[in-house]
Amino acid sequence: MLIVDSLLKHHLYNPDRIAFSDGDRTLDYRSFFAHAERTSNVLLHHGVRPGDRVAILLPRGVDAAYCIYGILFTGACYIPLDIQNPASRLSYIIDDVQPHCLIGSGDKPEWCSDNVEWIDINNSEFFEDEPQSDTNVIYRSSPEDIAAILYTSGSTGHPKGVSISCRAMDAFVEWSASTFSINHDDRIASLAPFHFDLSLFDLFTSVHCGAHTSFIPQSLTLAPGKLVAWFEENAITSWYTVPSILGFLAMRGGLAPDRLPAMKRILFAGEVFPLPGLTKLANALPNVELYNLFGPTETNVCTYWQVDRERLNTLSAIPIGKAACKAELMVDASGELLVQGPCVMSGYWKNGDVQHSDQPWYHTGDRVSYNDQEELLYHGRMDRMIKSSGYRIEPAEIESVINDFDQVESSVVIGESDPISGNRLVAAVVGNGVDIEGMRAHLRQSLAAYMQPYRFVQLDELPLLSNGKVDYQAVEGMI
Repeated sequence: MLIVDSLLKHHLYNPDRIAFSDGDRTLDYRSFFAHAERTSNVLLHHGVRPGDRVAILLPRGVDAAYCIYGILFTGACYIPLDIQNPASRLSYIIDDVQPHCLIGSGDKPEWCSDNVEWIDINNSEFFEDEPQSDTNVIYRSSPEDIAAILYTSGSTGHPKGVSISCRAMDAFVEWSASTFSINHDDRIASLAPFHFDLSLFDLFTSVHCGAHTSFIPQSLTLAPGKLVAWFEENAITSWYTVPSILGFLAMRGGLAPDRLPAMKRILFAGEVFPLPGLTKLANALPNVELYNLFGPTETNVCTYWQVDRERLNTLSAIPIGKAACKAELMVDASGELLVQGPCVMSGYWKNGDVQHSDQPWYHTGDRVSYNDQEELLYHGRMDRMIKSSGYRIEPAEIESVINDFDQVESSVVIGESDPISGNRLVAAVVGNGVDIEGMRAHLRQSLAAYMQPYRFVQLDELPLLSNGKVDYQAVEGMI
């Protein structure tokens, strides 16, 4: 696997370069490799074998990063869990993915299945063996082996696991490293949680190039001025994030042409970047290359567009550009974007295995068209998926939980346009005297924070089309 080989290379030939830093904690490539190797030894001691799954319940940071590499050393695949998720959602994922081990900190959670081994990274007896730096014990994965399973919101009312192969991972790493000219002098800022596919750049492209990844303190996400100062203090050259954060930074971060002198490039993905916000960012940072990356988790990045500042004032929407990661693209008669190539997932995880598709093209569900420069334009979802603050959200999963509340007869969740997050979730509910605060408490027990509607509207009934289906356009007009 390319990323494992890259870590081996830097461990051997560039051991003193900084690999990852998290606050005052810094690991060079020698130390990072040693931590990953020690983790691998622990997993092997617990019976982990190639093809197994190992889940991680740790905050974004150095510990989770070396655990991920340790898992890959064994030939197993990693499943990053969102520590902010409610217990019911985490329990569902564990039951679905059936991991051999769960790596975390402290005592084993009560919601975790008894047949899943718990490994506490704070337990010194698990990590007492000294690393041997024996590169021969690292498993050599094949291209089709699964490297990661990332869980996203599912249209069935439950999260679904996207299985990403070593082939797909390597395709993205090679493409992103060469396209953005990342090298060992780069310092990459990391803010994306590890269950979000943007993190693949921070974790793997950086190591492939021998770069230094610095984890952004979570507290700075709500303090744009301090975040800009942190970028300057750490001489950050590259950042891959979501438009909602960049728009917030452009409006309130005090950006100006003389700020962020080390920054070379900013990549963004996960949602539509409102044109006014992008224009403001482009004007504030005239010397920074800006790139719009596009693709669902199932394809990671399948298209990209380098922001052309001279065209921004003439555009009505930001292009998603042309093919990335050796993807082949097709737009069918309905306007849906279809993708095939090495970047496409192996399939969804279900019933203890990967459910491979027999279709040669992956149907993204995104409606697109070409402009006169042969660039793709994005026109929204063909289904009901909502993108908010970089997260892909299936309304059906939220509606399923709302409908479980005793007083609710039916519900509809839609996205309300918002200049910061792209979309805010609004729930229309039908029921007799629904206790909204009680329902909010009910939702907090089952749904991630980013899936919580910010507003509820009570209706007497849901408007229907002539075929008996919900008239979603009419609902939007009523709320």
